[in-house]
Amino acid sequence: MRTSTSSPIPGKVIDHIPANTQCYIGSPSIALLPDGGYLASHDIFGPGSSFDSTRVFSSKDQGETWSLIARIQGQFWSTLFLNRDVLYLLGTSKEYGAAIIRQSRDAGHTWTEPEDERTGLLRDDQRYHCAPMPVIEHEGRLWRAIEDAEGPGGWGSHFRSIMMSVPVDADPLMRENWTFSEPLGSDLSWLDGRFQGWLEGNAVVTPGGELVNLLRVDEPFPGGRAARVHVSRDGTRCFFDPDQDFLPLPGANTKFALRYDPPSQLYWTLANVIPRDYEDRAPAAIRNTLALLCSPDLTSFQVRCVLLHHPQPQHHAFQYVDWLAEGEDLIAVSRTAHDDGLGGAHTYHDANFLTFHRFEGFRHLTLEDSVPMTHP
Repeated sequence: MRTSTSSPIPGKVIDHIPANTQCYIGSPSIALLPDGGYLASHDIFGPGSSFDSTRVFSSKDQGETWSLIARIQGQFWSTLFLNRDVLYLLGTSKEYGAAIIRQSRDAGHTWTEPEDERTGLLRDDQRYHCAPMPVIEHEGRLWRAIEDAEGPGGWGSHFRSIMMSVPVDADPLMRENWTFSEPLGSDLSWLDGRFQGWLEGNAVVTPGGELVNLLRVDEPFPGGRAARVHVSRDGTRCFFDPDQDFLPLPGANTKFALRYDPPSQLYWTLANVIPRDYEDRAPAAIRNTLALLCSPDLTSFQVRCVLLHHPQPQHHAFQYVDWLAEGEDLIAVSRTAHDDGLGGAHTYHDANFLTFHRFEGFRHLTLEDSVPMTHP
């Protein structure tokens, strides 16, 4: 087994799975309950797993301590969210499974079973893919991005962008209440042949009031850019112009969650920016640096502060971070690969921790507040 020098784990540990189990932590999501409690969830992947299970954790003390409250079989790649103070978990039934949703009426301890079209089985006609992406409200509907894997080729090129939506006052467990857009495929000739796929999109409303899907773009260069897919007002069609709709966004080579923040009138995200020392490596494999970024218009993004960093990128990462604004603070959960005294993470990708983080006064952070950047 590979050995590692122990270093302090940033944040609060929610869950830990040693690498020797061949089970790894994925898909972190966070929710803020009406009573002020926190929920966090993650799925489990890897050769030792069944690729179809999710754990849910609760904190009653603002993230200081956490307890496991639910194990859900048949749930993967999922988002915790609330609608009208009712809790839901939206994702897939397994790796590339059906699109499903569950409801909890007891703060996440027990969940409904998506057995049919009336109880949360939304689509089982394709191989669906997603991550814990934001669910937003716009013009009386809830919107959330998803993909299918029915395009040509393998990972990356086979993802087709989809937007799903449901009226805010309808029962989300009923299949008939949901609208899925027609899938929109991509083209490997884009970006002069550098484009390798899009995935893990963010439903977001532009300053002009248009709903778009801002997707992660896989390409072998470190600058980072997102793809802006336009969604018709009725949610049935999507459009993309490769000459106009690739937008520079540092860190968009990997998954990022983006949300609009009314108090600051800015869009914020947490993303894995690439330090200069690693710009010669595959950008999707460098996840050891997490930064806070913002934008006034979704077209230009500024790195405001480096929040987390470890000098060794092969077995350390702060990735797939989900977050919410709570008052003046930003609260977040991370799929974290780090030292654990047991040999550490299998790789940067195969995380062994779920960690919680609070970034106080995030709207006022600057580069001067960044954590130290050290070299291996």
